[in-house]
Amino acid sequence: MLYEVGGAFDTAGEEVMAKGYYRRALENGLHGDIRRRCFLQYGSTLRNLGDLDRSAEVFRTAREEFPDDVALGAFEALTLHAQGHANRALGSLLLLLADHVHVDELERYKPAMRGNADYLVSLDAHEHR
Repeated sequence: MLYEVGGAFDTAGEEVMAKGYYRRALENGLHGDIRRRCFLQYGSTLRNLGDLDRSAEVFRTAREEFPDDVALGAFEALTLHAQGHANRALGSLLLLLADHVHVDELERYKPAMRGNADYLVSLDAHEHR
């Protein structure tokens, strides 16, 4: 119920109200797909409110629990970009493509995509020391 109320506030443009409901919903033990969706919406709401460090923390936690979730990865990339980690954001999106998009025209390029992703992530690592 807390998650749904948060979603209603979010949809109504009341993100400040929504974030508290999302946080409490996660603390009160959501499971499965509802938990995954709550993480995504909470992290996105925090990003939209400018709380980028907390948004990144929420997405890190979510990705530990749901490592193969493409939607979480895509929205985490938005937070990385908002934090000024453009190379890491693009690198993470390239990895999502390589790992989860299975179309003939990409298959032969996946090793190059992974290599470029690693290179981009390394650029941000050197830049933010």
